[in-house]
Amino acid sequence: MIRPVAPKPRGRRWRRGFRSALDGVRLEAALFRRLFGHTRPYRGRLFLSWVATGVYAASGALLVYLVKPIFDEALIGGVNVGRLSAAILLLYALKGLSSYFSTTLVADAGQHAVTDLRNALYQHVLGQSFAFLGRSSTGTLMSHITTDVEKIQAAVSELAGDILKESLTVVGLLVVLFYMDWRLAFLSLIGMPLALYPLVRFGRRLRASNETSLRRWRDISEILQETISGFRVVKAFRMEKFEIQRFQRAASRLLNVNMRITRTTAVLPPLMEFVGGVAMVGALIYGSFAIRSGYLTTGAFVAFLTALFAMYTPIKRLSRVNATLQAALAAGSRVFEVLDRHDEVPEAERAVPLPRMKGEIEYRSVGFHYADGHGEILRNVSFVARPGEVVAIVGTSGAGKTTLVNLLPRFYDVTDGAVFIDGIDVRQATLGSLRRQIGLVTQETVLFNDTVRANIAYGLDDVDEARVESAARAAFAHDFILDLPRRYDTVIGERGSRLSGGQKQRIAIARAILKNPPILILDEATSALDAESERLVQSALANLMRGRTTLVIAHRLATVRNADRIVVLDGGEVGEVGRHDELLKRAGGIYCRLHELQFAAQEQSA
Repeated sequence: MIRPVAPKPRGRRWRRGFRSALDGVRLEAALFRRLFGHTRPYRGRLFLSWVATGVYAASGALLVYLVKPIFDEALIGGVNVGRLSAAILLLYALKGLSSYFSTTLVADAGQHAVTDLRNALYQHVLGQSFAFLGRSSTGTLMSHITTDVEKIQAAVSELAGDILKESLTVVGLLVVLFYMDWRLAFLSLIGMPLALYPLVRFGRRLRASNETSLRRWRDISEILQETISGFRVVKAFRMEKFEIQRFQRAASRLLNVNMRITRTTAVLPPLMEFVGGVAMVGALIYGSFAIRSGYLTTGAFVAFLTALFAMYTPIKRLSRVNATLQAALAAGSRVFEVLDRHDEVPEAERAVPLPRMKGEIEYRSVGFHYADGHGEILRNVSFVARPGEVVAIVGTSGAGKTTLVNLLPRFYDVTDGAVFIDGIDVRQATLGSLRRQIGLVTQETVLFNDTVRANIAYGLDDVDEARVESAARAAFAHDFILDLPRRYDTVIGERGSRLSGGQKQRIAIARAILKNPPILILDEATSALDAESERLVQSALANLMRGRTTLVIAHRLATVRNADRIVVLDGGEVGEVGRHDELLKRAGGIYCRLHELQFAAQEQSA
């Protein structure tokens, strides 16, 4: 027999709902404090803005209060006209000045605080390891730094002043109302809690809708980043229509969420006006009776109505402020989620700055696996590269070649074993001094939308033109640079889009030559170049590698043949080590098979 489940007592559900609401309020309060905690360095300006806001609210309340003597004394009695006129002019001047200083001071503090937050977020992102970037898309991070911080800026720099200004204005007007007639004030404001309840209730809905809106903005940022960076592929595969439709679907989802926010926000002002109308009717009925009975003067009642009318304007503004504030809290939670994630490569407490090294590299029983990955990428890898040697790293795709060289500048940290330079564990060196020892030329050439000179001198201060030109000559880049419209001052476009593949590669090589590091990591990228460009790049690489300890992720036969040592990776382990000729003599060996599969055609062509 199945027994019916007894319904849970309503009292228990109510308590659970109350506790949940209370926890939500506490969480929002903590987020609000953290958000506005960034204004702490600008407390002086905020304090002055609060003083100005207090003067603004007091001036507004006194102007409303003066309605009584205007009616009772100036208009009816014909007295104190000059004094009241002077008082009105003075109060309006005070109100205008205090409004100006209140707005500008709080905006100044807010803008500075939000700029600090944006800078901190950008600095935090650049301070993370490659693992952090692997778990966050570029579009998502761009959305955090732009859209999310923009939402916060609207709340901190603008609404912070509005909240205080409108709140103090309401308080000042309430003082006038209760001073005029506390009974009439209670009667007029009895419906106020009915208006505040939906304000709180809709606030939660706005928070959830704003979080969804920010996610939709993130989707749009990701689509933009992917399609613009992959513009060439989109065009080649004629996928413009598909990408446009994908963008339109994302924009439509954002539109639906934003309209939901608009509808929720639009409900509040009419509701506040209706409650204000009910209060006005109650005040009118009571006021007419009080005037007839002589309890209230006409001027006092008009002043009361003026204060009542004036009070509902800031209350309506506060209801709209709530929507923007909820958007800022939603954005703040996303920003702080990024700031609270730490994937930095840690620097040892007693890390020492490295002097210029000789360049001996040793991988000793190195193992590596990603924190969220499955299985090990590298296992028990050991080899030595002596000063000035060229060591080629070869292996099938996925063997761990790039991961292996990324451990040297500590883009990742080993999970087993250690990497040494001149006998010093790289984890015991300061990151700055370690990475100054290492030059990097990657397979995907990374250049910046700046001048040729700035790209060659990237990362270096006070580099004279002669050194830049010397590096360019050594990289066989000087001649083509002279053919550019403004020579070394030519802006080369995003990712060097105005240069050919070979030209970009030679600029990157010139950058490494100018840095003059004792150690070089080279992801050789000449496979996509024409014969002439390849010849020039190979000559530039030869100049770059001269006298440096070089780790080469080998793709080209020429580099492998001339390497002092070849390390063959197989499934994350060192399968073979030796020179080209030695490894070829091992019939059936790993390198011999790779040579037959990958290099035989190239060797025959050469």
